Amino acid sequence: MIETKPAFEAHVTIAASVVVGRTPRGLRMMVPITGGTFEGTRLAGKVIPAGADIQVLRPDGVLEVEARYALETHDGAGIMVTNRGIYRAPPEVSSRLMSGETVSPSEFYFRTCAQFEAPLGGPYEWLNASLFVSRVEPTRGSVHVRFFEIV
Repeated sequence: MIETKPAFEAHVTIAASVVVGRTPRGLRMMVPITGGTFEGTRLAGKVIPAGADIQVLRPDGVLEVEARYALETHDGAGIMVTNRGIYRAPPEVSSRLMSGETVSPSEFYFRTCAQFEAPLGGPYEWLNASLFVSRVEPTRGSVHVRFFEIV
């Protein structure tokens, strides 16, 4: 059995999707990351307004995501994030989310696996030595990401 423990939560602000176009894998899109905040028992700070969530909507309706962005802790440490995952939901649920409606997380599946690059020898080095999973809850203009360390 795999066990997890809460690591931290991030509220990431995003801009409108940029449609790149159709590719052999599906519809390719990019979502600019514009900022946000994060907080947990061992770290807190802001999301640096740079980076993007690169997405492909596959022909089967599943959305693959790969977000790459950076965090800055309250004491100035920089942490890189690579977060890959899957979003799937019935089309009517996706339409409601896209229109800005608040949708219960029980109506869709949005999970990711994250890896971090934190400074060596400091209070955030623990992020380099574990894997993390997360549950993502999108809203209009932002996503709420709950990160859990796999122990």
